[in-house]
Amino acid sequence: MVKDFLFYQPVKIFFGMGKMAVVNDVLESLGIERCVLVCDTFFAAKGQQLMESNSRIVDLFAKVEPNPQLAGANEVAELCRKHNAQAVIGLGGGSSIDTAKFAAAIALGEEEAEVYYHGRKPFPADRLKIIAVPTTAGTGSEVTQVSVMNCGEEKMTINNPVFMPTAAVIDPELMLTVPPRVTMVTGLDALSHALEGYWSVNHQPLTDLYAIEAVRFVLNNLEKAFLDGSDKEARCNMAYAALLAGLAFGQPKTAGSHACSYPLSMDYHLPHGEACAFTMDSFVRINADERLEYLVKQVGLESTDALAEEIIRLKKLGGLRCTLSDLGEVDLDKLAEDCSKQGLMNNNPVKMSVADLRAMFEKLA
Repeated sequence: MVKDFLFYQPVKIFFGMGKMAVVNDVLESLGIERCVLVCDTFFAAKGQQLMESNSRIVDLFAKVEPNPQLAGANEVAELCRKHNAQAVIGLGGGSSIDTAKFAAAIALGEEEAEVYYHGRKPFPADRLKIIAVPTTAGTGSEVTQVSVMNCGEEKMTINNPVFMPTAAVIDPELMLTVPPRVTMVTGLDALSHALEGYWSVNHQPLTDLYAIEAVRFVLNNLEKAFLDGSDKEARCNMAYAALLAGLAFGQPKTAGSHACSYPLSMDYHLPHGEACAFTMDSFVRINADERLEYLVKQVGLESTDALAEEIIRLKKLGGLRCTLSDLGEVDLDKLAEDCSKQGLMNNNPVKMSVADLRAMFEKLA
């Protein structure tokens, strides 16, 4: 029997090769005359070109860091106030989109970002519109109400309706120049989103469907996109997979792999997708049950062990770190303790004690 569920997805999605051409039409349809564009330094030239060709884009912030800091969101919010902007465009990976989300959420408030980040005050009742334009096939941030931001050494995932984009413009052509290693890291992030959304204790029938299809598209296309970044079909399919994965985890939320990713990122400096992938095959084996066996059969694999081995193969193909020795000197007790404290661990179907987490990491020695 299908269990009760509530599914909500308000983002207007424009998907396809060359869809960057519709950005102005999107702004016009939303009645936006003034907006601020946010990107990282890699896309600064593209951002400048977009601004020069679109009079609705009144300013550009091109200093987003790989682990985005609240200071950047504050700067973007100030630019929005200066220009009386009505929207923020996030062009780039999750870091740029999450910065745009946070800035849009606080621009109409009077406090610094940290006040809202630490929950000392609720986000303002009104916010600017958010247009997400992803340039990597990974985070799915274009269709989620999640913003992952850093405040100094602190990293926090905030799930709030104020972060839900108004529109997403997904153009796989923007992904053709993504380097191979980044392609693998972001692709495995998408795979982690799909799997964790599927086995999260909060999963539901519709998100299960998105998750299974996302896993299938990642397994059939990630290696192709990694080996040949100019493969338009593989890039398009990976962009679709990341979108599906975003829809798969947006409401159920992620679980064990993402919980462990935060200490791995902060203490051992793994990029987010690589940090998620570090324990993903371990959690496939830990969370193996009849439901997961059903998923692996649907995507063309024989068993959950086969899925775990495929994840390991992809990690090695991409040159990602797979063992504790790859991380250098590791304080196992602290790592296990820090992972256990992450709230997302509560979403894992198999409850993990500190001792269980330590044992899991020991197997990766």
